[in-house]
Parts: sequence; C-alpha cells; structure tokens
Amino acid sequence: MMSFRFGLAAVLISATAAAPANTAPVQSMGFFITSVGKGDGANLGGLAGADAHCQSLAEAAGVTGKVWRAYLSQQAKDGEPAVNARDRIGRGPWTNAKGVVVATSVDDLHSDNNKLTKENSITEKGAVVNGRGDTPNTHDVLTGSGLDGRVSSDTTDTTCSNWRSNSTGAALVGHHDRIGGGANPTSWNNAHPSRGCSQENLRGSGGAGLYYCFSSN
Repeated sequence: MMSFRFGLAAVLISATAAAPANTAPVQSMGFFITSVGKGDGANLGGLAGADAHCQSLAEAAGVTGKVWRAYLSQQAKDGEPAVNARDRIGRGPWTNAKGVVVATSVDDLHSDNNKLTKENSITEKGAVVNGRGDTPNTHDVLTGSGLDGRVSSDTTDTTCSNWRSNSTGAALVGHHDRIGGGANPTSWNNAHPSRGCSQENLRGSGGAGLYYCFSSN
C-alpha cells in the first residue's frame, strides 16, 4: 500500500509539472478585443480616449513599446474631420495574443482572407470573448465603420457622436464571432447599428462596449 501511495504521488507530481501554465501574451501581439469597455456605453472619450484604453490594457497585459489605436471611425461633424478606422491602425501584419496572424495587411484585413473568428479575435489576455449562444452575448464590437473600414457617408449618427455619447445616437457594430442578425451578420466590422449608445442599449443588442485595438507600429 505504501509503495502504491508513493507511486501515485509521483504520477501526480509529474502530471502537475507537465501541465502547461498560463502564459503572458506574446510580445508580437498587435491585435486584440478589449477585455472590458470603459463602462460608460459608447462614450469612450473620443478617439483619444479609446486609444488610451487600448494602450493601458496592452501594457497591463505585459506588451510594451507599442503604439495602440482603436479600430474606430469618426464622422465629420462638430468641428471634427472624418476619420477612417482602416487609416489609423498601421500596415500590419497583426498577431493576436496567442501568436496567430489574423491579417497580413490592411487590404487583407478587409478581405475574405482574414483570420478573424471567435477563436482568433481574442482579448489582450488571450481570452475568448462571448458570442452568440453564450451568456451574456457580447459579440457586438463597436466600429462606426463600413465593410471597407471607412466611415459611413450616412448623415445619421453611426459613431455615437464620435464616441462621446452614452445616450442618444447609434453606432455601427461588427460581430466578432461572425454570426447573428443584421444586414451583414457575418461581418466582423459592419453587422448592424446598435440600439443606442448607453451601456443598457449596447447590452440589449448583444454588446458590452468592447472594440478592436491594433498596434500601429
């Protein structure tokens, strides 16, 4: 019996030693979905506030020495110029926290060849984001962008007042899991407009105020 116990203990110790430990994101990481939003609906403090949130999350995850930009477009209004999300994020390629290259260039990112899926569009911590069928569903990702990554020419609000509204307006969102409803249900960046800009309205259509971040260098 004593021999059996020692043998079992040795097996358990060996198994524990062999089990993979949680690892930090790879330093080559250049893309992630924010693990948390800013908590105030689509009021992100404008593009600058959204960028700062990307920067903070990446550095907290241990990835330093990079400049991060939110994949968000901005409309020309209230004295601000139009900005295209695709023009903010650098040239690529972009790697997720697990070392998977999700796109090799801006054109590749906006083509059917990109590798953006629920499994690959992960957070800065390497976690999978809830999608359709999960509780809660948080697959709506804020973009304010058309399929080509450019700001909509629509005169209605598609960016929640350029990411400063937590009440009136709406924002274009994509589905990170590539399924759901809307005009383009399989689109990662332009599935449908949100119900509104408040945290409650974002939750109501399957979101949490999350958005994509890309390293621009």
